[in-house]
Amino acid sequence: MTSAAPFTEARERLCETLHEMAAAKLSPGSTGNASVRVDGGMLISPTGAACASIKPADLVFIDQRGHTETGALRPSSEWHMHSAIYQARPEAGAIVHCHSRYATTLACLGKTIPAYHYMIAVAGGDSIELADYATFGTDQLASAVIKALNKRKACLMANHGQIAFGSSPEQALALAIQVEDLAAGYCQCLTLGEPRLLSTDEMNEVLAKFSNYGLQPQQPMQRR
Repeated sequence: MTSAAPFTEARERLCETLHEMAAAKLSPGSTGNASVRVDGGMLISPTGAACASIKPADLVFIDQRGHTETGALRPSSEWHMHSAIYQARPEAGAIVHCHSRYATTLACLGKTIPAYHYMIAVAGGDSIELADYATFGTDQLASAVIKALNKRKACLMANHGQIAFGSSPEQALALAIQVEDLAAGYCQCLTLGEPRLLSTDEMNEVLAKFSNYGLQPQQPMQRR
């Protein structure tokens, strides 16, 4: 079995997501990576490759024991982190990690993103937390990220960047873009002063509304 043969649709969708991540300028050069859960493991971008130039055949399959196929490219150095998220969060279908400018700025300042805007709830909580610093590609970083993702779908990573997951590559990327926009807004607020933060009660009300945010009612089946 060649590395390009299995999971054709998943490869194409993940590749499109990587290209869109580059087009959105979320990660310059070869920084950042993305993965998608597939039967028996995951597909992940290769190490050292610019997101804009990755092809479906370049994506690396890693099984649940951390093994790759013979002849495959080397996977992203962050594959341990992706694997840990898939193990800890069964609802995660895809992951995007990037060094977007404003999220990385806050992460390098050691800041979380508090409830300055109700859309913080899009990440699943009343704040976007900050994972403690650890060297990239280590189990220590994976553990720190899992902790910061508690009851959340995205977090910042100290002196590093941000990471987000969703049920699909498209949803994971959409959340990463939203996190970057929220980070930019918070940075701008801080240049003028301290923003008013929403209270716990206010955010709990928003989180309750977000339980069905974006969902449309199913159309009844037509009888013939």
